[in-house]
Amino acid sequence: MSPGRVVVVGGGLAGISAALGCRDAGFDVTLLEARARLGGATYSFRRGELTVDTGQHVFLRCYSDYTALLRRLGTLDKVRIQPRFHVPVVTPAGESWTLRRSRLPAPAHLLPALIGHKALSPRERFAAARTALALRKLDPDDPSLDRTDFASWLRSRGEPRRAVTALWELFCTAALNAAPENASLALAVKVFRTGMLDTAAGGDIGTIERPLSEVHGDPAREKLLEAGVRLFPRSKVLEVSGELGDYRVRTREGERNQEITADAVVLAVPNAAAGKLLEQRRTPEQPDWSGLSRAPIINVHVHFDRPVTRLPMAAALDSPVQWLFDRTAVANAASGQYLVVSLSAAHDRVDTRSARLRAEYLPAMESLFPAAREAGVLDFFITREPAATFLPEPGTRRLRPSGRTGRPGLVLAGAWTDTGWPDTLEGAVRSGNTAARVVSRAIDSQRSVAWR
Repeated sequence: MSPGRVVVVGGGLAGISAALGCRDAGFDVTLLEARARLGGATYSFRRGELTVDTGQHVFLRCYSDYTALLRRLGTLDKVRIQPRFHVPVVTPAGESWTLRRSRLPAPAHLLPALIGHKALSPRERFAAARTALALRKLDPDDPSLDRTDFASWLRSRGEPRRAVTALWELFCTAALNAAPENASLALAVKVFRTGMLDTAAGGDIGTIERPLSEVHGDPAREKLLEAGVRLFPRSKVLEVSGELGDYRVRTREGERNQEITADAVVLAVPNAAAGKLLEQRRTPEQPDWSGLSRAPIINVHVHFDRPVTRLPMAAALDSPVQWLFDRTAVANAASGQYLVVSLSAAHDRVDTRSARLRAEYLPAMESLFPAAREAGVLDFFITREPAATFLPEPGTRRLRPSGRTGRPGLVLAGAWTDTGWPDTLEGAVRSGNTAARVVSRAIDSQRSVAWR
């Protein structure tokens, strides 16, 4: 019997994972990607002497499927996970401290972080500890939690405003790309429970120590080819038609159109693109994922002519700076210090001109790091991701489809699908792994019927 034929549309992390999983199952796999490269949102580009990442992707130790993918790509040595969770915090007032965990079992491991949080009074720290214990008892799969927002739940707990901004919002906005008032309580519970409360080590932060393309897209291309996957970059998919065992994928590469036949198809593309390809194929019981809103991230890049801080990463309070990363070594900067400010949920800034952002963020960085006042600026620029993630607002869960489309053998993948996770590196890889399993079951089922 010939191997089943699978076409994977999309070469981001979800598509890469789906293609590898389908190949492992013994299928004949073709991967189509509209761009010239693989990696999706995890890619890099050159700007002068710098190798610039499009976004500041960090991950947690609990990202098991993502780290397994890196291991397979041979790039696990290009990331670093903290031995123990610790986050330096800085303020314009010149204060600084570090939030860190202990070796105690969860949730007691976070006591040092609360006790050492200088922005909170003793009463606020005690209230935060009680809230964390209450959060740990909530089930992220409880549908009622998805109908309310995280901020309302915090208010119902009596959390002081300062605790919300200095603690819960600090991590919620970065993890979910949404402020607490715009974040589903269910997804907030998922982040805080899985990442910080259920286990002591789950929230240890991982950073990517080489350019994103070097860690994801470039090695993925090599591994896919080694596995026998056929790759077609610069191939835009125009239409998917047919049924299980006889799908037809029409593509355009330059001026040339072609049609590829397959037993099953995985659409590992953003929800808007998937919606267009499935306009005539969505079944009535499927969620209308076109209702998923998008949330932007922008990154402020500053290349100083000298070092201005020794911190490799920091969170900022009482400042327009949210999270800051030193990417000097990663970007192969020959001189000075290259810092990147990552701004999540940047709805109010995504269309702001670079000159205005420069006027706001250079003084903000100088207030956090006084040495920057004496430093020259070699380069200043902005990268924008207007649709970086879906907006995890209340009611989002009902809009996120499972991998199944209601059409056997036609499967969805992507961090926007119902992975149980927010739009993260882990969610993308999990969706691809799930899609491969769904495809395998569909083709095996078709074969068993054919043999009867």
